[in-house]
Amino acid sequence: MTSISLADYKAKYAKPRRKTTRRASVKKERVVSEGEATLIQHLQAYRIEFEQEFQFNKGRKWRADFYLVGTNILIEVEGGIWSNGRHTRGKGYLGDMEKYNSATMLGYSVYRYSTEQVKSGKAIEEIRRLLAR
Repeated sequence: MTSISLADYKAKYAKPRRKTTRRASVKKERVVSEGEATLIQHLQAYRIEFEQEFQFNKGRKWRADFYLVGTNILIEVEGGIWSNGRHTRGKGYLGDMEKYNSATMLGYSVYRYSTEQVKSGKAIEEIRRLLAR
């Protein structure tokens, strides 16, 4: 039996290690969900002025799906509620609670709708009633 040093073994058999580098953060363009796209159409049809991806808390990167201009109303379209999506799993649910509580403490009213509620017209009906008050 012959012996081989560790250095010789690594030189002969070990796979070369690739230097790992951190990838630069690539800002992806946000994909608009079906519910959000439908609500955009509804808001435009009723000439309700809105901003998408409204950053309501300057200290955090949180954004609301919609801000109704001239009001303190934020609208969230919650997707994936039946498919074990982010909003219904523990960590995502806790994050949403923190985000919505922060918005409330800053004086906003947060209204949440499912994609189904938006598509059925329930969301725009309620939004119109809110604005009529």
